[in-house]
Amino acid sequence: CTNTLNETDILLGGYVEVERYRFVYFFIMFTAYLLILAFNFLFICLIIVHRNLHEPMYIFIASLLINCILFSTNIFPKLLIDFLSEKPVISYKACLFQAFTFYTSGCSEFLLLAAMAYDRYVSICKPLQYRTIMTKTTVSAFLFLAWFLPACHVLVLVLLSCNNKLCSHTIKGILCNNAVYSLYCVTSVTTSVFGTIALFNMGIFPMFFIVFSYAKILVIAYRNCGEVRQKATQTCLPHLLVLINYSILFTYDIIIVKVRSDFPQIARLVMTLQIITYNPLCNPLIYGLKMKEISKHLKGLFCRSLTADKLYFV
Repeated sequence: CTNTLNETDILLGGYVEVERYRFVYFFIMFTAYLLILAFNFLFICLIIVHRNLHEPMYIFIASLLINCILFSTNIFPKLLIDFLSEKPVISYKACLFQAFTFYTSGCSEFLLLAAMAYDRYVSICKPLQYRTIMTKTTVSAFLFLAWFLPACHVLVLVLLSCNNKLCSHTIKGILCNNAVYSLYCVTSVTTSVFGTIALFNMGIFPMFFIVFSYAKILVIAYRNCGEVRQKATQTCLPHLLVLINYSILFTYDIIIVKVRSDFPQIARLVMTLQIITYNPLCNPLIYGLKMKEISKHLKGLFCRSLTADKLYFV
C-alpha cells in the first residue's frame, strides 16, 4: 500500500448511539469474549488431555475451536477499545489486516467443516478402510490446506485492493469486512472477478461438498441397521447445526454490501454482533453437548470438581 493510504483513518460508523450506555456495551462484549475464550479453550484442553479423543474427528473439532479463538481475537480487542472511544477509528492498513484475518478464518471454517464431512463419510460408509485413508498425514494435509488456501485467496484480494483510491472514509459497520469496498471510488474488474472465484472456491464449493457428503451418509445409514443410523445421527447432527448457522451468517455478510444504506443501522448492528459472537460461543456448546465422548469427559470434569469442593469444605 502507499504511505498515504496506510496513514488514512477510517471511521467505523456502524454504532447506534452508545454514549450513554458505552460501559454497559463494553461489559457485555467483554463478558462474551471471556466466555468465548473459556468455552473454546476448555474443549480444546479436553481433546488434548484425553488420548481417546486423539482421533481425526476430534482433531478437526479442536482446529475449528482454535479457528473460533483466532476469529474472535481479531475482532473483540479492537471492538472493546472502540466502545470506550468517542470516535471509533482504524487506520486503513489495520482495516485491511482485520478484513484479511476475518475472511481467512471465516473461509477456513468452511474447509474444516468439509474435512469433517469427509471424515464422517469415510468412517460411516467405508469403516474398514478408515484407518488407511484417514492417516496422520492426511489429517495434517487437510489442516494445512484449510488455513493455507483461504489465506492465499484473501491475500490476493487484499493486495489487489491495496492501492485503490478512497472516496469515502466511513464504514457502515463496527468492523472491517467486505464493507471496505464501499470506501473505493471504483472497484476494479480484476478484484470483482477474483472475489467471485474466491467465493466459489472457499465458500460455495465446500458447502456443496458438505451437503453431498452428508446426503450420502444418510442414504447409506438408513439402508443399514439401527446402530449405524444412531452413529450417523450422533456424529453428523452437530456438524450440520454448525454448518447451517454459519451459512446463514455468511450469506448475510455477502449480501449486506449490496444493499448498503438500504439496510437499517440497528438491524445491521444486531446481525454483525451475531456474526462475531454466535458461532464462537455456540460451536463449543454444540460439540460439547452433542458429541458423546466429549460430553462424557466434560461431565467427568465437573463431577471431579464438585467432589474436590465438597472435600475442601469438609
